[in-house]
Amino acid sequence: MSARELQDQLNALSEQLDQNPPLSEEERQNLLTLMAQIKSEIELEAATKESNLVDQVNLVIERLEVEHPAIAGALRNIVMTLGNIGV
Repeated sequence: MSARELQDQLNALSEQLDQNPPLSEEERQNLLTLMAQIKSEIELEAATKESNLVDQVNLVIERLEVEHPAIAGALRNIVMTLGNIGV
């Protein structure tokens, strides 16, 4: 997968968030921060093996997967794409 596909997945996640699922303000802010970090990685193309971005995304998935499975699923796709592009 390419960085373009990752951007498309981020856009899909953003659309899901725009539908105002019942997230706490803290959960919503954490997701937005995480999405901004992913976008920064894409824009800077500075991904290294030492990046803990995937770990951060996996932690968010664990916290959201029971109450917000659609968002967790979108994040899992992002993790897979990050792995495929070497992040």
